[in-house]
Amino acid sequence: MIAAIENARRDIRMESYIFAADEVGARFVTALAAKARGGLDVRLHLDAFGAGQRSFHNLQRELEGSGVQFRWFRPFRTRHPLQYLQRNHRKLLVVDGREVFLGGFNIRRLNSRRLHGARRQRDTHVRVSGPLATLAIGHFDRLWHDAHQLPASAIPKDPKNMEALLVASYSRHCQHRLACLHAGLIAKAQTHIYLTSPYFGPGIMVDQALQAAAARGVDVRLLVPRKGDPLVASWATKASYAPLLAAGVRIYEYLPRQLHAKTLVIDATWAVVGSANLDYLSLFVNQELVLIARDRTLTEQLQAQYIEDLAESEEITLSVWRRRGWGARGLEAIGRTARLLL
Repeated sequence: MIAAIENARRDIRMESYIFAADEVGARFVTALAAKARGGLDVRLHLDAFGAGQRSFHNLQRELEGSGVQFRWFRPFRTRHPLQYLQRNHRKLLVVDGREVFLGGFNIRRLNSRRLHGARRQRDTHVRVSGPLATLAIGHFDRLWHDAHQLPASAIPKDPKNMEALLVASYSRHCQHRLACLHAGLIAKAQTHIYLTSPYFGPGIMVDQALQAAAARGVDVRLLVPRKGDPLVASWATKASYAPLLAAGVRIYEYLPRQLHAKTLVIDATWAVVGSANLDYLSLFVNQELVLIARDRTLTEQLQAQYIEDLAESEEITLSVWRRRGWGARGLEAIGRTARLLL
């Protein structure tokens, strides 16, 4: 992404949930500021909760002093306090209207192989180009200008006629469509479903689609982290295990490091990757952006990575899960309650 910014010739649009005031954040600020000073149209849209720490203020002054157009997404306002509950969880970079990066990567040291080493966060980001770049610009600009809600018709009910689509969430109705799109792809699976999500609690629609797929003989696998961040999110995820395992879904807990990737591969044909977790906040509250594509190369790459991840994971079987202690069950009840309160 840094190389793409440094090679930009016309304009740069970027948004992120977390943009840390560390070595990685400073490097991005240096690159963006240099391009703005060179006369390019540079726009940076950051979430006021995820990136709005005091430590970022010096970087903000450098950006604005260099001519970068900078905006916070929904800072806290006493007149509209409930708006603060919706966050911009998207991670997007569009360079010169032709090169797009999106996925799960936040801008921080934890994502850097060079700075954080082998213990860096396990995440997935993709680069796309072509007509999708035009769609990405539209999604960025709509949120930048706080435009009207995306019409529901912009997200198809049935993915069968799609080759690739960038799906964003703007209203509760469209976010429901995002869940419908996931459930629709799962319902069409014939051989396998490989799902990775750091947080899991998608609601009845996706939950039932996964159980139904397993019941009809599809190889359904769910990869989640052994330890979630925060812990209550991990308890909420584990509260979903029992019905999935009983239906035949195979669940794996990733062991070596923090898991943050959000991917779905179906029949080595369909791929979904982006910022959205399969949980209530991502599907029904926050601003998200995902790529849904019927692309053999992408699905093969994601599937190969998935197999590697499973090799570093522990499978949770139904027999073992039924023998868990009352302490674990109590924590799951807390997680389940927290999920319901959302």
